[in-house]
Amino acid sequence: MAGERLLLVDDEENLRSMLEAALRHSGFEVAVAATGREAIDAVPDARPDLIVLDVMLPDLDGFEVCRRLRSDGSRTPVLFLTARDGTDNKVRGLTLGGDDYLVKPFSLEELVARINAVLRRAGATRTDAVLSCADLVMDDDAHRVTRGDTEVSLSPTEYNLLRFLLVNQGRVMSKAQILDHVWQYDFGGDGGVVETYIGYLRRKLDKTEPRLIHTIRGFGYTLRESQA
Repeated sequence: MAGERLLLVDDEENLRSMLEAALRHSGFEVAVAATGREAIDAVPDARPDLIVLDVMLPDLDGFEVCRRLRSDGSRTPVLFLTARDGTDNKVRGLTLGGDDYLVKPFSLEELVARINAVLRRAGATRTDAVLSCADLVMDDDAHRVTRGDTEVSLSPTEYNLLRFLLVNQGRVMSKAQILDHVWQYDFGGDGGVVETYIGYLRRKLDKTEPRLIHTIRGFGYTLRESQA
């Protein structure tokens, strides 16, 4: 999963900065807020797919933030972060409309796993059956890819790589992000396998204009209709 928008709300600056960097590295788009009121104000513009919400905030606590969001009609999933490990607090958070509850300290791996699990349950991930860019169309239900009127045969890895680029089209994805989300493990930090498979896709998909797969030197790759 990648490209989902998160709103990270925590008043501890060091922790917030660390989590923001780690979540971005994991492929998420991240907006941040330091207080409950900032979080409420940020939701309309950030349009998050999920809110990672600390319970202990300096103005409104996370429970009150969630209550107000639900009262305003927001159905955005909420994952609470808290140092409180009591059953009563968990029940209160979930009763107010929270979707999960993670107790500090936690590992980044567990946080990402919880985020992905909540997104799957909420149907907030980008799982459109048909993905497209220009005349390139991927029908995920039929597992079929066409460019114009021509069907393109792809290996499973090529298919997964193309799907990742389509889901994140317009965004520049680093080799590390591609390795993490397509191969789901790294090759000792060697991004050569990414270059190889990008080459395979280009030979199959970019025979005609417009060219869709672009290299952004020093950053990674992006799929979009033009360089403009």
